[in-house]
Amino acid sequence: MANHRLSPSRARPQLSISGIVEELKLSRGLQPCITHVEHFPAQDAKYAAFPEELDPLVVEVFKKRGIERLYTHQAKAVQRTLSGRNVVVVTPTASGKTLCYNIPVLNAVLTHPDARALYLFPTKALAQDQMEELYQLIQLSGRDIKTFTYDGDTPQDARKAIRARGHVVVSNPDMLHAGILPHHTKWVQLFENLKYVVIDELHTYRGVFGSHLTNVLRRLKRICAFYGSKPQFICCSATIANPKELAAKLLEEDVELVDDNGAPRGERYFVFYNPPVVNQQLGIRRSYVNETRSVALSFLKRGLQTLVFANSRLVTEILVTYLKDALEKNVLSRDLVRGYRGGYLPLERREVEKNLRDGKVLGVVATNALELGVDIGSLEVCVMAGYSGSIASTWQRAGRAGRRSGTSAAVLVASSAPLDQFIVEHPEYFFGQSPEHGLINPDNLEILLNHVKCAVFELPFTEGEKFGRVKTPEILKFLEENGFVHAAGGQWHWTSEAYPADAVSLRSVSSDNFVVLDVTGEPKIISKVDFPSALTTVHEKAIYIHEGQQYFVEKLDYKERRAHVKQVDVDYFTDAISHTQVRILDTFESEPTPLKSPFGNGRRSDLSSLDKEGLQWGAVKNHGEIHLTTQVVGFKKIKFYTLENVGAGDLELPEQEMHTTSYWLTLTKALMDSLPYLPSVRLNGVRGLAQAMRQMAALFLMCDPRDLQVTIEENLVGKTSAPAAVKPVQRGTDLPSQIFEPNLFIYDNYPSGIGLSQPLYEMHDRVSRETARLIRSCPCQEGCPSCVGPRGETGDRAKQVALEILNAIL
Repeated sequence: MANHRLSPSRARPQLSISGIVEELKLSRGLQPCITHVEHFPAQDAKYAAFPEELDPLVVEVFKKRGIERLYTHQAKAVQRTLSGRNVVVVTPTASGKTLCYNIPVLNAVLTHPDARALYLFPTKALAQDQMEELYQLIQLSGRDIKTFTYDGDTPQDARKAIRARGHVVVSNPDMLHAGILPHHTKWVQLFENLKYVVIDELHTYRGVFGSHLTNVLRRLKRICAFYGSKPQFICCSATIANPKELAAKLLEEDVELVDDNGAPRGERYFVFYNPPVVNQQLGIRRSYVNETRSVALSFLKRGLQTLVFANSRLVTEILVTYLKDALEKNVLSRDLVRGYRGGYLPLERREVEKNLRDGKVLGVVATNALELGVDIGSLEVCVMAGYSGSIASTWQRAGRAGRRSGTSAAVLVASSAPLDQFIVEHPEYFFGQSPEHGLINPDNLEILLNHVKCAVFELPFTEGEKFGRVKTPEILKFLEENGFVHAAGGQWHWTSEAYPADAVSLRSVSSDNFVVLDVTGEPKIISKVDFPSALTTVHEKAIYIHEGQQYFVEKLDYKERRAHVKQVDVDYFTDAISHTQVRILDTFESEPTPLKSPFGNGRRSDLSSLDKEGLQWGAVKNHGEIHLTTQVVGFKKIKFYTLENVGAGDLELPEQEMHTTSYWLTLTKALMDSLPYLPSVRLNGVRGLAQAMRQMAALFLMCDPRDLQVTIEENLVGKTSAPAAVKPVQRGTDLPSQIFEPNLFIYDNYPSGIGLSQPLYEMHDRVSRETARLIRSCPCQEGCPSCVGPRGETGDRAKQVALEILNAIL
């Protein structure tokens, strides 16, 4: 991609990628911001011959494609698959993982024409992309192998032919769940002869999505057994810490790991960039969004195709706006920069992908929607606006640039969040640490119950039959009591008129989406927004941004799930404000921590001695079940570029409720009374402590920070031993000291939890120690976004008080 059809400027001297990186390092203004540059030299390929067991026609097909031999990991994966074992292949982006499953599938269909294969990709875009590769191989074989995509976009009149004749069916877990398994009697040919199930991008099946997938696969294997087949599984994944363990949990079968990468790799630079401090006292750094704009422009203005990743839809659209303002100066340079995120219509996304491959688009700003392996050609630069929250996804994003040959660069621009600051200031942690673990909890009661409903609808349960590894009698009796199933003749039958799969979304709490309707002229749908996001992004009076165009939300039709918007041109965007209340339902475990003097040798707390009322404890760590009620109560208007708060508004949107699991820390009356500050100042310290602990919890749990949320409630019961009733803490309120015991909740941000709270409870001491270290080592004086939060948000002395609280309980 040396020359693009559209280039903003050729006046500047052309530098190589390495030259631009060197220029960044030596620039007087930027040099202090470059905290680390990691250089990865080019790596040669390692080859192996095609396995002898393959049909000669298969080998001939690949030789026609110019593939005379395989990379070592490809040969090993194919060999183990042909020997009848389940395989998970874990190698970097662009290492040729596709061949690891296309070769055995093609071999099976060519040698046994009745054989069938099912490909599952996490997104429709990825499925469409992989179909192109498969079509080319089939055409070279000269055989009549029917390959079809089957997803929500497949026309109704084509579906019957696909069910009857498809040798290879390419789909996604959502369609398998709602469109294939419930109609298995129409798919007899597939289920009787299913030889292989391919699961690509395995690392994406973490948390709630992965927990759902395990249950979908339980249903799939149950139906296959009914039709007399037992498919093998071929899984592919980007690098994570526990791919074999994750695959084994998803499949509930033994799996063999192939992770010795034989593919070549081009030279790569990985740069950590920390925006400069603009207020030393408050520890405030220059806006990471503005800095991302500057870094991206240093590459884009030289005509280098650049992909910019943002962590939210809002930041994505802000950066699209900034980069279009800088680059699209006239009609000829229109659409040099495009956005790409969930919510864009499918045709828009396909157009962006094609224009990237063809070199017609110079820059794209995307959310994680472009993180997966959709073919977008060989980009040269990846700029990341903020740390994605996990090592695995950061490497996945960086790997979108460079591919197998040529020099590439990835630049991580840190935000002020504690996690970002920890990463850029401790590069050895990022480059030396194994990526995160993929954690799932398929036996989460809410998820399990929904899929047992779907399974009974598909096939009756026999008495004593397990669902995967789960015993079902109690669940089936519960469903019977609620009128869903009926026991007769030793079997449990579905009796409800409901279609259970329709009520279950694999990816979110609710299956509802809102559509965004542009009513500026002729009404037209411009995008869709998932239910939880709708309440914060398309509420009335919000500024909704799509492809850099601003829209004012005139009306949110909650009942019809529709937002009415009109095009506007304003100099601000909006940010929603939400409020959360917590009720403790059940405490599974509790353990108190003795109170120590937080003031060192020079002072002693009057309450440091033990008494009989339980108030001698400094804190109590807990984990259990909680009930959350969240409501969006208002919004702020934030000015572009300067990020000034230029206005606000109140909202009254419906409350959202969730039952989940949580870790919480109760700070006792004894501890709070020992702090020589007004109650409001003590509360500032608790707020700061909560912000810092959440970031450290995400780091050591190795999960996405968005999987955890934090809130503070006061425990108005007068005794630590019985935390039951909790009340939201109001900002700026002086509470009666004799009853003030705050609860600091860090909870799983999914209904019924995904298993993070108990591990967090068990690593309480480590998280507390590292939180104290983070706060202590931060150079700011009174708190900043990199430790306890800026003074304007957490209040006076938040840093000092948070550290004293930790010193008292460590």
